[in-house]
Amino acid sequence: MTNTKSMPIALIKAVCLMLALLTMQSCFGLPSSYSAQPGNAAKLMDVHGAGAQRSDPKTGDPAEYAGGHGPQGDVVRIYNAARAVRSLAEGPDGYPVVDTNQVLFYDNTTETGQPAAGADFFGQDAHYSGNTPGYIDNGDSTVTDIVTGLTWQQDPGAKISWSQAAQKVAQANAVKLAGYTDWRLPTIKELYSLIDFSGLDVSPEANQSSNDTIPFIDPDYFTFSYGDTSTGDRIIDSQFISATEYVSTTMGGNRTAFGVNFADGRIKGYPIGTTVGGAKTFYVLLVRGNSDYGKNNFVDNGDGTVSDLATGLMWLQDDVLNVNWQQALAWAENLEYAGYADWRLPNAKELQSIVDYSRSPATSDSPAIDPVFSCSEISDEGGRHNYAFYWTGTTHASSAARVSGKAAVYVSFGEALGFFSAPGGSGPQAGLAPPQGLPAALP
Repeated sequence: MTNTKSMPIALIKAVCLMLALLTMQSCFGLPSSYSAQPGNAAKLMDVHGAGAQRSDPKTGDPAEYAGGHGPQGDVVRIYNAARAVRSLAEGPDGYPVVDTNQVLFYDNTTETGQPAAGADFFGQDAHYSGNTPGYIDNGDSTVTDIVTGLTWQQDPGAKISWSQAAQKVAQANAVKLAGYTDWRLPTIKELYSLIDFSGLDVSPEANQSSNDTIPFIDPDYFTFSYGDTSTGDRIIDSQFISATEYVSTTMGGNRTAFGVNFADGRIKGYPIGTTVGGAKTFYVLLVRGNSDYGKNNFVDNGDGTVSDLATGLMWLQDDVLNVNWQQALAWAENLEYAGYADWRLPNAKELQSIVDYSRSPATSDSPAIDPVFSCSEISDEGGRHNYAFYWTGTTHASSAARVSGKAAVYVSFGEALGFFSAPGGSGPQAGLAPPQGLPAALP
């Protein structure tokens, strides 16, 4: 690996491109055009919101996913961006990031043994441990997170609408739930602190039962249930809503709030107004305590790095573009920069910690990240100005045994696009341009 100690970030990018050329790797690996799947009246739009957390195949040909993937037709890029992180010796101050709890190792497809240092796939999430998740059942229908200091309602109860969530907060404070009057609807960063990546993504197409898998929240402390397929729900219909509204809109104009799906392990923006099918309903967990949780304290170190004193993490100020998951792991693991050689690819919860949900391409003409960071611009599948998806070291494990490790988690700092079949849509959009930043493909 080229020694990049004290090397300017622009030169790092040039080296990355040179290595890609020498090894005949695809840079973005994208087809010459994107189009909707045949027979679908699908339209490219922001379906999840800037700041969403999704997953991409770790390797392969994006042309195989020309119409997107999943219920909302998520665009599939495979060759994404990466930003490196390291831990500060001082530790966190107010915003400790809870570890993902991912302890298994994966290659590009399935679970595997622990890779040795220097071997392929070394440096993934399970190689590093952080603030181990831990809870206390208070015996009064509440649970305290010993890492974050947040106290949670234990049982979300029945699904309710966004407007009813505010009523639930008021009611909990009126009756002094567990003796407190400071309950609130959690922010998306507070809610995401509960996600546990020992969970398995369920497939609604596989007709699985709730006995076949593991949720992305600790069921020993929190009441959790999958969607009831006998009533028409999909098994993945276990969405928990947060107080964080998207500053833009999704799916062609819907007012949107972010939530976490603890059945499939993702952050998505959900419509919170009245839609064609009526008001969407969600599970709601109330929270109290540590009002500083989720608030960053960034310091520009003046050497191409940024420290977040709140989380105790140091970040590379710039990024690299057009790498698949294995390449991202190797790049971060071998990076020497600003006098440090312990850089790594962040896990899902670490990367989500630097999302700035007050920003979006549509409202601030910027990525959803503090401007102290540089963020590579791309031209997206619709030929528009946008920003990249960013890999994490976390595998998005699936309950499908033969491909249990096929996907890895990314966070979208630009719009999280999909080819969505919206009511009254105008039909397929053919001939869409691939993202640009480096050439679409190499021989």
